[in-house]
Amino acid sequence: MTSELNLIPVVDLLQGQVVRAVRGDRKSYRPIVSALCASSDPVTVARILCEHCAARQLYVADLDALQGGAAQIAVLADVLEALPHVELWLDVGLADAAAGGALRRQLAPFASRIVLVFGSESLRSREALERCFENANGEAEAGAAGAALSLDRRDGRRLDQAGCWDAVDLWPRRLIVMTLERVGSGAGPDLETLQEVRRLAPGAMVIGAGGIRSPEDLALASAAGADAWLVASALHDLQLPRVHR
Repeated sequence: MTSELNLIPVVDLLQGQVVRAVRGDRKSYRPIVSALCASSDPVTVARILCEHCAARQLYVADLDALQGGAAQIAVLADVLEALPHVELWLDVGLADAAAGGALRRQLAPFASRIVLVFGSESLRSREALERCFENANGEAEAGAAGAALSLDRRDGRRLDQAGCWDAVDLWPRRLIVMTLERVGSGAGPDLETLQEVRRLAPGAMVIGAGGIRSPEDLALASAAGADAWLVASALHDLQLPRVHR
């Protein structure tokens, strides 16, 4: 496994359980069946994934919130409390900076370890995009770990009512290239799109998502310009060896 690429394990939450992503089709997600974790309990799965990857970041997609429901605050707080040295990247379908601020207040004891993920799929307007990343570091709230922009697409189509993909001058220093049909697909990473984002934002931290199958894929992703990759299925299927640091 390449030592240059940072692995960020992913937990997809649905009704209090960890589920397995299937090509980004959220209606098809079912409780996780894993060769790595004999449980779908969020704290248990999060701990095992972070230990396996020697990870200091964990990405959590709250599918209840992403599908229009309330964020699973109690579950998120349990994960944050159980993993005191881990930074949580939270994807809950935030429409604007105000929603991000409200979420951070609900998790106030852990605010310094929360990275808010604003997805192009969910941001409501160009103005909302501007407000989310008002300074160069993408710090959405003072004293917080900051924020990231997820550039979302599915089947070659940008999910982007706010025009995030074309607003390169508004991009923060952390960018996620989210190709949803590759998530949980085993189809290989979308390196072409990642390379394009890297070209447009040479100084950013660029994180890929979806499709990783092997250490060889990670090496190719690193060579394409990725700084990190969001991974779940390949970990649960024991396709990636344990990281030792």
